[in-house]
Amino acid sequence: MSAYENDIKAVTALKEAAGNSWSAINPESVARMRAQNRFKTGLDIAKYTAAIMRKDMAEYDADSSVYTQSLGCWHGFIGQQKLISIKKHLKTTNKRYLYLSGWMIAALRSDFGPLPDQSMHEKTAVAALIEELYTFLRQADARELDLLFSALDAARESGDRTKQSEIQAQIDNFETHVVPIIADIDAGFGNPEATYLLAKKMIEAGACCIQIENQVSDEKQCGHQDGKVTVPHADFLAKINAVRYAFLELGVDDGVIVARTDSLGAGLTKQIAVTNEPGDLGDQYNSFLDCDEISPSELKNGDVVINREGKLLRPKRLPSNLFQFRKGTGEDRCVLDSITSLQNGADMIWIETEKPHVGQIKAMVDRVREVIPNAKLVYNNSPSFNWTLSFRQQVFDAFVAEGKDVSAYDRAKLMSAEYDETELAQIADEKIRTFQRDGSANAGIFHHLITLPTYHTAALSTDNLAKGYFADQGMLAYVKGVQRQEIRQGIACVKHQNMAGSDIGDNHKEYFAGEAALKAGGKDNTMNQFH
Repeated sequence: MSAYENDIKAVTALKEAAGNSWSAINPESVARMRAQNRFKTGLDIAKYTAAIMRKDMAEYDADSSVYTQSLGCWHGFIGQQKLISIKKHLKTTNKRYLYLSGWMIAALRSDFGPLPDQSMHEKTAVAALIEELYTFLRQADARELDLLFSALDAARESGDRTKQSEIQAQIDNFETHVVPIIADIDAGFGNPEATYLLAKKMIEAGACCIQIENQVSDEKQCGHQDGKVTVPHADFLAKINAVRYAFLELGVDDGVIVARTDSLGAGLTKQIAVTNEPGDLGDQYNSFLDCDEISPSELKNGDVVINREGKLLRPKRLPSNLFQFRKGTGEDRCVLDSITSLQNGADMIWIETEKPHVGQIKAMVDRVREVIPNAKLVYNNSPSFNWTLSFRQQVFDAFVAEGKDVSAYDRAKLMSAEYDETELAQIADEKIRTFQRDGSANAGIFHHLITLPTYHTAALSTDNLAKGYFADQGMLAYVKGVQRQEIRQGIACVKHQNMAGSDIGDNHKEYFAGEAALKAGGKDNTMNQFH
């Protein structure tokens, strides 16, 4: 017996026990409402999606071709439409997640207006967006099930038993739009206690996976900008522990933590790590500092010095009171960050790189896997990369290494449209197409995400509409470029009243008031023009 049938049976029993006062209650209507509200709380969602992620991680360990993907979404409606599209075109949400980007919260969701990605936005906006995304995904469930219930009623009225069975099977085997969210907590928004408190809010909103980075919280920068400042490992591990405690306190025992290292592009640190003995973690962190060996007589007022192996070393301190690392140490620091995080509570790592290059990523992950054999990477397929130029240059360099004639190409100008139909450009496009597959097979990438794609798609589509609508095309710009395409491509929100819940509301009115219900979806509803 299906869950739907069980609910009908259970409510029927409740109705009988309640007596005549419940005579207006229809057990099947209650079962429908229960099916449309599968997840009662954010914690229900967090527990459900954490189990999905853990299953997916185990499957990736067994077969690297089954990697996962997500797109960053800055509004519940955008996330909802993404999942509706995935179900429509690909028939399943399996291995497809959502990403919540701190960059997009700063740029689009702050009461201060657009802000740079420097943890200046309200931290409460992070949990609020998680809750909003899941509210819209749950509504997508309710809408799709409502359409199935209406179709079931129509099949019953027509006496089509075959159709009834087919639709009932779809209801019984319904796949939810609710999927895991990888949620960005930036550098933790303060000390470990602040990180713990925010993590709790995020988990209570539904987050099963939290990504945290090793930058100084009050100096935080976007991972693809300059001026990044990292913290000693002990400070970062305390915040990883804070997130784990938040998961455990709330009963999400298999919650997932992604430790992001920005060390590849971070040349600065605010602190010299505490060290108690040669070779400990603090000593390893300090070993990357750019230092001058000095004698006691060279000490100046206020100098900070390190004693290592009997030598006095003076770290180079900038006017900002920050200390700098030696150039060329970024990869070594990334590897140490990754190993240390995985050995101390993190489940996966995120290495922020300056370009999308499978070979570069693989080189670092291979070193991590020498210590942590099943190390898995979450990777940012970032819009901050110029993908076209980067991959064309990679192919150009490969041509040179192979001894091919590259005289027809200007490496610095390979972005130009004049190269679009060339052999080089076609090979580069194929490498872009297979980047995720190749990265997962060769560089340990479990999850591929694009941080802010829907920021760019919203801007591009709005530009295309405005360009024609406010010029000589007028309404044709909307009709030809938007509505006609929605109708022909079967975009759900072309029936925007239905998308906003009008039909669900009509059905509820009928549950509550029977024949007296005043419905919005009658013959004069203009949405009937769309079939």
